[in-house]
Amino acid sequence: MRIVLNGDTMELRDDSSLADLVEQLGLGDKRIAAEVNMEIVPRSQHAALRLNDGDQIEIVHAIGGG
Repeated sequence: MRIVLNGDTMELRDDSSLADLVEQLGLGDKRIAAEVNMEIVPRSQHAALRLNDGDQIEIVHAIGGG
């Protein structure tokens, strides 16, 4: 399937969850915020949320500083 991740097209396995995508991106242990089709998805729901062809996903991660 094809999704749009942060404005770029990306290919994924058909049965991918949001958690699978986060792991694939190497962000599994990072503090992130994820939005699918303009709706924020809490981390507790990442594994249950199955992605679909054409989904629009935005992922941002927090960077500490001071």
